[in-house]
Amino acid sequence: MADIPQTSPTSLPAIFLIFLRLGLTSFGGPVAHLGYFRTEFVTRRRWLSEQDYGDIVALCQFLPGPASSQVGIAVGLVRGGVAGAALAWAGFTLPSAALMIGFAYGARILDPAAAAPWLHGLLIVAVAVVAQAVWGMARSFAPDRGRAAIAVLAAAAILTLRASWAPLAVLAAAAIVGWRSLPRPADSAKTTHVPTPWPRWLARLAGLIFLALLLLLPLAARATDDHAVALVDKFYRVGALVFGGGHVVLPMLQAELVPQGWVSEPDFLAGYGAAQAVPGPLFTFAAYLGAAMRQPPDGWLGGMIALMAIFLPSFLMVMAAMPYWVTLRRNRGAAAALAGVNAAVVGILLAALYSPVWTSAIHAPADFILALLGFAALQFWKAPPWTVVLATAAAARLTAI
Repeated sequence: MADIPQTSPTSLPAIFLIFLRLGLTSFGGPVAHLGYFRTEFVTRRRWLSEQDYGDIVALCQFLPGPASSQVGIAVGLVRGGVAGAALAWAGFTLPSAALMIGFAYGARILDPAAAAPWLHGLLIVAVAVVAQAVWGMARSFAPDRGRAAIAVLAAAAILTLRASWAPLAVLAAAAIVGWRSLPRPADSAKTTHVPTPWPRWLARLAGLIFLALLLLLPLAARATDDHAVALVDKFYRVGALVFGGGHVVLPMLQAELVPQGWVSEPDFLAGYGAAQAVPGPLFTFAAYLGAAMRQPPDGWLGGMIALMAIFLPSFLMVMAAMPYWVTLRRNRGAAAALAGVNAAVVGILLAALYSPVWTSAIHAPADFILALLGFAALQFWKAPPWTVVLATAAAARLTAI
């Protein structure tokens, strides 16, 4: 029954509270978040079938911006329309944003040496979470030789190319391979459960707003010479154009902010390090940068402006693309192409499991043992993710003594 979605209405407060809990407990970065979402919305709550979830992940991998946050926005759209999307984003994002703004205020009194073992424990947790996501999605999306080959080749391509455009190129190639070589389902419409509870004119309006802001904000920033407008312009542009997820946003924001003296290089790097230790999306690094600005608006106001500006493109793009994506995947040829894309997503996750997740966390046999125990607790013992996070982080702290 796990593949049959639960279609009863979801209240808006429930959407917010569910995503708030995820925002408080989803450690490990964007790839790990996809594993948390799959456990919550496919396995536990049955809001989506495995196929629906895979298609949403594939769509968000194609779009620029933070893929895991876009998946959350898409789930909120499906379950509660535009209001549901806004509450899903708020619940998932605000905990880490509040922590990052707080860190901006207290960065000068933080002891990095004392926090390092706990941070290392969170990186080990990410290994377990991402491994569980790869395991589960591979069983659904790469169960035969053809799709397994696509997954393996996708992982090899990502690890070899190591470029920000590589995921998009791999997904496009997998779509072509799937369309040309994978079997086409007899009636793909029967497997489609994801509704689009908003009209297409609203999707088109969202697309127009996205493009208008991308074109007009730079002109407004130059015309007004206002720091608040320039702040919105820079963070909106990064959110609209960055491919590759949270780690790729680092060089883009550094190039936009540090040379102009808006944030110092040491403050910038300290905030990025802290972003790895908090739950929720890595893009909440923007909240820290807005709060750490050397000219107003700064503090909590600057943090909230930067936060909303960097996530607004994701909201608009998902809202614009979802209705057309659902229609496209009902086509038999498109369904075969999507099967190839979903297999490639498994490969992308597999590559991420190795680098940066495994390479940044596993440095000794004790690290591997903790990761293995975490994976077993999640996959076989069905332990709640937050308990695995706390136990692994505490164990890493003890082994560092």
